Parts: sequence; C-alpha cells; structure tokens
Amino acid sequence: MADRPVVFSGMQPDGVLHLGNLLGALRPWVQEQSLYRNYFCVVDLHALTRQEPRDLAQKTREVAALYLAAGIDPEQSTLLVQSHVPEHAELAWILGCFTPMGWLERMTQFKDRSRKLSSERIGSGLFSYPVLMAADILLYKTDLVPVGEDQRQHLELTRNLALRVNRILGDTFVIPRAKIGSIGARVMALDDPSSKMSKSADSEAGRIGLLDPPDRVRAKFRRATTDSGTAVDLETASPGVQNLLEIYRSLTGAGERELAEVFQGKGYGRLKEVVADVVIQELEPIQRRCHDLLQDPVALDRLLADGAARARGSAGATMAQVRQRLGMLPAR
Repeated sequence: MADRPVVFSGMQPDGVLHLGNLLGALRPWVQEQSLYRNYFCVVDLHALTRQEPRDLAQKTREVAALYLAAGIDPEQSTLLVQSHVPEHAELAWILGCFTPMGWLERMTQFKDRSRKLSSERIGSGLFSYPVLMAADILLYKTDLVPVGEDQRQHLELTRNLALRVNRILGDTFVIPRAKIGSIGARVMALDDPSSKMSKSADSEAGRIGLLDPPDRVRAKFRRATTDSGTAVDLETASPGVQNLLEIYRSLTGAGERELAEVFQGKGYGRLKEVVADVVIQELEPIQRRCHDLLQDPVALDRLLADGAARARGSAGATMAQVRQRLGMLPAR
C-alpha cells in the first residue's frame, strides 16, 4: 500500500455539485481509488471566499455524502474536511512567506473573479487562494493531482513553489504532476455549450445538479441548446448536440457504432429524452444513498472525524519536517 502513488483531490462545498463534477471527477476517483493512496477532501477553507456562513456546515456534509454515495470507500481512501486538519492552514501561511506577489498576480482565475468585484470586496483570501491549494497538495507528499485544464495554472504554481522551497530548505516536498482525464472530463453547459457546466453560474439551466429530481432533469434537457436543425448527424453535430452525445457516451460507454444506431437521423427531442433517461438512471442510486447519509449527520460527522485523524498522521509528519527545517522551536 505504501508504495502506491499519492493522489490528492478536493471540491468546494459551495454552489451545486453537478453532472460535470460526477463525470469529470467523482466517477474517475471511484474507478481508480484502488490504484492510489487517495486523499479526498471537502475544501471548506477555500469556500470561505464566497460561501454564506449559514450554509457552510450543511453544504460540507452534502459534498461529503455525495463523495460516499458516488462510491468513495472510506476504508480504502482517506475522506476528510480541510478545516479539520489544521496543518492545511499552517502550511499555507508558511508557503505564503515563500511566494512572490508576482506569481499570484498572474493567476487567471484571480483576474477573472476580481474583475467582477469592487476593490473593497476582494479579500486577500481570493488573492492567496492558490497558496492554500498548494498547501493541500504538498502536505501529503502528493504525486498526482487530478485537475481540469482550468486548474493547470494553479498546479504549475504549486510545482514552482515546491521547487523554490526545496532549493532553500533542502528536499522537503514531492513535485506533483497533473493527472488529466479523457472522456467525460469536460461536460459543457446545457444552455451554452461553449462554456463548461459550472456550479457557480448564475443560471441553473445549464447544469444538472446531482440532487436534481427527475422532473427537473428532464425539463433542463428539453431546453438544452442544440442548433437550427431537426435531426442528429454525428459527422456535423453542433457543439450542443456533441455535448449531449458525450454525456450519453460517458454514462453508457457507447462507441461510435452504437451512437449511430441509437441517434443518427433521429430528432433532437428523441436525443434529449434518451440522454435524460440515462442521467436519471445514473443519479437515482446516488441520490438515494446521499439522502440516507444526510439523515444521520452524527454518523457522517464521526466518519469525517476518522478521516481527519488518519490524514493528520501524514500531515503532522510533513509539518514536523517543515518546522525543523525552518528552525522553529519545537513544542513541548
């Protein structure tokens, strides 16, 4: 077990986890969890940049329950809440002392989000967000990080920061590498197939929430953007049609021949109906299991506490080494 590569993955408990999160992250995590030593984290400290305090605890439990409902095995993998392991915040502060301002100023996500806010509403947490992400990863000597293309820049900062600290303090951190998914890794918004499905988008029409009831799922697919045509042509399919076909293929494993047999020449109404059916079928057992878990928050919290205790073993060892190399006085 100890020789398996370490993987760190996390999602924020803000917004609504959606079909893109399931196909691009949760399902690959579940399918490959036996191959790695996994840390699956609910990154609630990251969510403080935009989550309402009154919702944070419930959203944190909801995301943890969805991890479990999708198939994460807490006996096989370490499931934790970020704030339950104080070493995340401690290492983030230390790494921040090594991070040049210019590196953070170049972060595309900070630029994009700060444009939408007045200077009075831009917290320093939004600016230093990538440093906390680096701490999450480096704390567990992570080898591989499953990331989408939109997170590559943050991971590159993590790598550069680890190299910088290693030059100054000696060989302290593992240099992590990106683990990019393939099929199903990029699900587009139903109402705008030029953009990724997003849990933070203003409109709910573009995303299928993992806890959406069947009638809502069907309604969203009926309104999904296609094009001005009437029938599916696999060779000339528009981005909206391609997105629906990709969702179907990701859920069923269908090849080109099966896609042609099921959809070629069929109307868009039929395409949307069939895709909605397979999505509802996929979500039903996840929703049932998630609701069962949320009915017993005490048991869920106990499970998360066990995961945090396990995580602190690795995190504590890393921080002991970091503190020693920084010349900090050891606690007695």
